[in-house]
Amino acid sequence: MLKIKRVYEEKSAADGKRIYIDRIWPRGLSKEEARIDEWIQGIAPSGGLRKWFGHEPEKFQEFKRKYIIELSDPEKQALLKHIAEQADKTDVTLLFSARNTENNNAVVLFEIISKLIKEKTSVR
Repeated sequence: MLKIKRVYEEKSAADGKRIYIDRIWPRGLSKEEARIDEWIQGIAPSGGLRKWFGHEPEKFQEFKRKYIIELSDPEKQALLKHIAEQADKTDVTLLFSARNTENNNAVVLFEIISKLIKEKTSVR
């Protein structure tokens, strides 16, 4: 099962494997406090796209479109597949640091990775 959660929220047993998917380490949080199992910086939006978006809700649909284009890169596709394979076997929580819980890169990744898991499951 795949979930998303702010990295600042308490870890729970239901989280399973905790994967941090932002490029920049969360402010004010130590590695011990974050309790992250894996940090996949390479899946995060480019610095330029992240700065342009600025977590402005009115820009989210365009951000999503541009981010999906970035995610078509073969290296990023491999990272998506890596996460999907893990989430197909065990609970995985994608962790993000943005305050806006509805308009961020984790929401986009959740949607894409969920589709990858469904496609794999329907082929079985």
